[in-house]
Amino acid sequence: MQKTSIMGILNVTPDSFFDGGQHDSLANALQFALEMVDQGADIIDIGGESTRPGAVKVSIEEEKRRVLPLIQALSDRITVPLSIDTRNAETAREALDLGASYINDVSGFSDPAMQELAASTDAKLVVMHMQKDPTNMQNNPLYPEGVIDHIIQWMEIRVEELLSRGVNKDQIILDPGIGFGKTVAHNLEILHNLHRFKDLGFPILVGASRKSFLRNLLQKPTEDLLSGTVVAHTLAVQNAANIIRVHDVSAHRDMLILLNALEKDPLDLLV
Repeated sequence: MQKTSIMGILNVTPDSFFDGGQHDSLANALQFALEMVDQGADIIDIGGESTRPGAVKVSIEEEKRRVLPLIQALSDRITVPLSIDTRNAETAREALDLGASYINDVSGFSDPAMQELAASTDAKLVVMHMQKDPTNMQNNPLYPEGVIDHIIQWMEIRVEELLSRGVNKDQIILDPGIGFGKTVAHNLEILHNLHRFKDLGFPILVGASRKSFLRNLLQKPTEDLLSGTVVAHTLAVQNAANIIRVHDVSAHRDMLILLNALEKDPLDLLV
């Protein structure tokens, strides 16, 4: 099985849907990041603006106040790559200057300023699909042509835009955007059809961690969705996801170890 990387989520926001307010001080956020690295995170993704359904956009100044000191502190403490989760080119540029090497943009690099920045750096770019924006993305999302065909067409157009701007192909990572303008059925269809996105020739990131489609399916609160999250990400890994974006690093590291062991000849595991 291919190596799948774990991207650990670190939200320094008061209103994120699962961990809002838990890492609201620099000391708490730094400690949590170090714990995720110890648990096996391959990338730390830092966000200063909630993009949960209905979330209101924060100012660039507030976003930078939340994320930049943490990125600066972590860049001196850890060797795993840092990712900045932002829709703002100014925030992304300053984060890269402080040591981040990934830009995770839930708006899919739709902003020309983000495209220009992307072309000026060798950072990895997580290009995510989202229908509408966080304030209205879950208001009756529709895909008349089918969700998979729609996302593939969107990915092809956005990749071509980025390449025409001067972005290198090996910078691009595609994310179909689980939960961002999708129904429960759409999200399940995406998980079952990851190979179609992979056929575009780019690494695929999947982030299903504790999202509302799992809550709706399992009829459990967000804090009780770890097992459902691990199952969803197991399916993603089996369908060739290159990166899984998670709140719970340790449980997912265990899952990857077990999946790798199950692919080996049992006789090779005997001690």
